[in-house]
Amino acid sequence: MKKEYSTIRVTLEDSVAVLTIDNPPVNQMSAQMGQDFREAVTEAFSDETVNAIVVTGTGKNFIAGADITQLQTIKDRNEVFQIALTAARFLNGIEVGPKPVIAAINGNCLGGGLETAMVCHYRIAAQGVNLGQPEVQIGLIPGAGGTQRLPRLIGLPNALEMITTGKPIKADKAFMQGLVDEVAPHDQLLEKALEAARSFISGKLTLSLRVTRNINDRLPSAAEKTAMVNYARYTAMQKAKGYVAPFKAIDAFEQGLSFDIEADIEKEVGLFADCAISEVAKNLIAVFLNTRAAGKVPRIKGLKPAKITKVAMLGGGVMGSGIINLLLKAGLEGVLWDINDEAIQKGVAAVRKTFAYPIKKKKMTRKDLDGMIDTRLTTTTALEDLKDVDLVIEAVLEDMDVKQGIWKKLEDICRPDVVFATNTSALPITEMATILTDPARMIGLHFFNPADRMPLLEIICAKKTSDQTLTTSVAFGRTIKKIPIVVNDGPGFYVSRQLGGLFGGAVFLSADGVDGSLLEEAMMDYGMPMGPATLADLTGIDINYHVNKTFEKRLGERYTVHPLTKVIYNTGCYGRKTGAGYFDYSGEKPVPNPKVVEAVQGYLKEKGVAPRKMSKQEIIDAMLALGINEAALMMEEGICDRVQDMDLAMIYGTGFPPYRGGLLRYADKWGLKNVHEKLQAMEKQYGLRFKPAKMIREMAESGKTFYLKV
Repeated sequence: MKKEYSTIRVTLEDSVAVLTIDNPPVNQMSAQMGQDFREAVTEAFSDETVNAIVVTGTGKNFIAGADITQLQTIKDRNEVFQIALTAARFLNGIEVGPKPVIAAINGNCLGGGLETAMVCHYRIAAQGVNLGQPEVQIGLIPGAGGTQRLPRLIGLPNALEMITTGKPIKADKAFMQGLVDEVAPHDQLLEKALEAARSFISGKLTLSLRVTRNINDRLPSAAEKTAMVNYARYTAMQKAKGYVAPFKAIDAFEQGLSFDIEADIEKEVGLFADCAISEVAKNLIAVFLNTRAAGKVPRIKGLKPAKITKVAMLGGGVMGSGIINLLLKAGLEGVLWDINDEAIQKGVAAVRKTFAYPIKKKKMTRKDLDGMIDTRLTTTTALEDLKDVDLVIEAVLEDMDVKQGIWKKLEDICRPDVVFATNTSALPITEMATILTDPARMIGLHFFNPADRMPLLEIICAKKTSDQTLTTSVAFGRTIKKIPIVVNDGPGFYVSRQLGGLFGGAVFLSADGVDGSLLEEAMMDYGMPMGPATLADLTGIDINYHVNKTFEKRLGERYTVHPLTKVIYNTGCYGRKTGAGYFDYSGEKPVPNPKVVEAVQGYLKEKGVAPRKMSKQEIIDAMLALGINEAALMMEEGICDRVQDMDLAMIYGTGFPPYRGGLLRYADKWGLKNVHEKLQAMEKQYGLRFKPAKMIREMAESGKTFYLKV
């Protein structure tokens, strides 16, 4: 056999050809790797000295699936169909090939990687590896037989769950379900695979009995299949509104699972092609690729981050305890500082609470948690004990004097290269940094509540933040498994101000007589996780009011607080924390709060405003136009200029529906001319708050878009 390919290493172990996929960084099934794989398998099948084949990978991946960037620009369904069908037929050829093929699954086995493993005649997985069909997460379905082979191996109920959610399973669970035949320690994987190969050669294992398409004992009857797919479709309608792929996957199950698997796979390929050319898939693929590139801003290219191993957390409250959780999970050392022993005890108890869910789900034990806290978390009430940390994160009282006093003391205690990070959500970081001799070391690390679960980390550069400080902060964000989005200092930074823009139109519409419940329904129908009133109750109506007053003071007349906002604030009903806000939370289910309803009605009566009917689409257009305008204003002010990061910030920080691609991608689809016209009309009706940004006007006139047209 030929022993050299650019992406595959070939070795011969007696009469077994071992094909090792080596296509850094993730063993992606690129065009070159696909060609090499076809040639290597074809040659092994035809070589008389080869009696069996072992396929394995390198590093952390077996095969990581196809190169999805190829799908971004293809708009022709038939082109996608032919590409996918060719790949599917090649895998069919392995499945019915003349020689046994053993998959030695050394690492992540996802998407096309799992489809490849399933056509092999024996599968051995290394302990702890992930196996899955995550295609729905980027708007696709398996396109090389995944929907037809997986149910044969693990049964239709398990396959439905795995494919419609896209969630992987670990090797042990895969073994229990029948997806793999053995689980082996990493260092024994290849030897176990060679043993399996020898079992085929000796006749102990029979090739024809190991062909996946011939395994039909776990397929349901026609009536059972109908019941299962109907239930799956009902469930998907509750959980996957706005998405396409889960429903196409269910269609593939419904239309397939017959005894003519090749015809069924061709149907699957057709459904895959439908997904691939959909706007939803294009949006989700873009979100996936942009997520991978998050934080890679030009100003830090080529710089090496400082190594972070020990992190101090100032304050053990809600945010501090969540951040400590992240440090411990990432294998870092944490030092929790607070003002007294009582606060320390509360902080450690709060840290323990953040691990309640993984303990309940048996992903870790209390003993694991005790060991983590005992070995990697220290506590102190003395700032002097922070002298050997690499990074300090502060989440203390939102008071500039308090924060600056702590930073000034720490400047004399910590090494000059230690990064000083504030988690403030409201105070100007540039001003905070003026207390330091070296303001270049200060940066904002804005976590979102709950910090241990929300994926976004907003990294805010003050005016004098150095590139080195930024580089280290971005790398730290990646270490603790956050999606780092870099913005510049300004009131509300990016996310808080943008959310105020997106939902800021609600008070103007309410003051114009539009029913509040309709505003909630419209935004949730659009895909937001909650409406403006529910969000206000969650974050605190009083907090929102003071943030709006800050915007008014620092950003000028455009941000004048609406009189109705003050009327609602004056009710003293501040949301969930007071038991009532826009909604009353005293019963089993939230209901409109009579006190706020009465206050709004009183305001409307005083102003002579009659109830106004408005379609949900009109509401959505009004709310989104203001949000898009806010983004443009922040771009003009230099808060952020990377549209892909701005969209990611809204998706991961506020729950903006990923299948829409982001607020600015949606703006491009809507058309900037239409956005501009909507803003002009609303400015005429509601005033300065809706005045189109200069950038919006110029884009509308020139036909430009936020994203480059493909």
